[in-house]
Amino acid sequence: MAEQSKRGESSDSPDRVREPSEGWVPTAAAKSKATAYRRIAVAVWVLAIAAEAVAIFWLLRQREFVGADGALVRDPDTGLLEAQGATAQFPQWAFITLLVLLVVIAALAITGSILWKKANRLDPARRAETLRFFVQNQLGAIIAIIAFLPLIILIFLNKDMDKGQKATAGVVGIVLAVIAAVIGVDFSPPSVEKYTADQSAVIQMLGEDEVVWVDGGAVYHVCDSVPDIQTGSEKRTGTTAQAVEAGKIRLTLKFASELNACGLAVPQNADDIEDALREIQGGAVDTVLPAPVWTNGEDAPPVIEDAPAE
Repeated sequence: MAEQSKRGESSDSPDRVREPSEGWVPTAAAKSKATAYRRIAVAVWVLAIAAEAVAIFWLLRQREFVGADGALVRDPDTGLLEAQGATAQFPQWAFITLLVLLVVIAALAITGSILWKKANRLDPARRAETLRFFVQNQLGAIIAIIAFLPLIILIFLNKDMDKGQKATAGVVGIVLAVIAAVIGVDFSPPSVEKYTADQSAVIQMLGEDEVVWVDGGAVYHVCDSVPDIQTGSEKRTGTTAQAVEAGKIRLTLKFASELNACGLAVPQNADDIEDALREIQGGAVDTVLPAPVWTNGEDAPPVIEDAPAE
């Protein structure tokens, strides 16, 4: 990252000071990667629901008859022949296959959820679009419920399973459904608003949308002389959108100490900015991001004026 003097030079150039007009926007590469993840996730979820359909419409209908031989009669509900007086049972091979299918459905649902969450971090929804935001971020949990709930209900309603088979398959199904649903839930969903707040803070404190990160970290930083990135890994520099593309989902909240370590101007109200970012990164929607207040305006980036009141 450039030294203070270089920051001053670059901040004098108006085309380097970029104020987000419509909020944070993902890079083209991130958008493309997110689309690929979502397509794969949907394909995997379709397989999970197809496996559920196989279990419901074929596997749960399997039965064998034991007991009295009796005369053959035709069941008008199924069209199948059965020995009158015999007892219908759910075959052991079908029971084992059902348990395997439950595990397969869970694995597919979880895989899709993981890929979907990765896509959302690269290309998030806007929190302002309430319904879309909820569905997009919790779709993994919704799919898990769709892939398991009808099957679990039909397992408990199956008349051919004995109590042991029904209890085992039901409990396994419920446990796997809960695991898949919990993994599918995004407890801290990303949003355009979160990314925009971080981007806005960076531009106002540095004068440009330029941050630093390393491959092993989860956050990006305001300069390259901070201890957290002195790991021997290559330091990468780019915009906040490029940092998100690289898997760094937020600005570090230790930006004040980082600015000081790099000899850059530190806002007087750094603590207020940190508190606001913490709330916004935590999901707050009404928190106002304070504008930096500088002690020495000569060392600070140019101040971005407030938009005129409507």
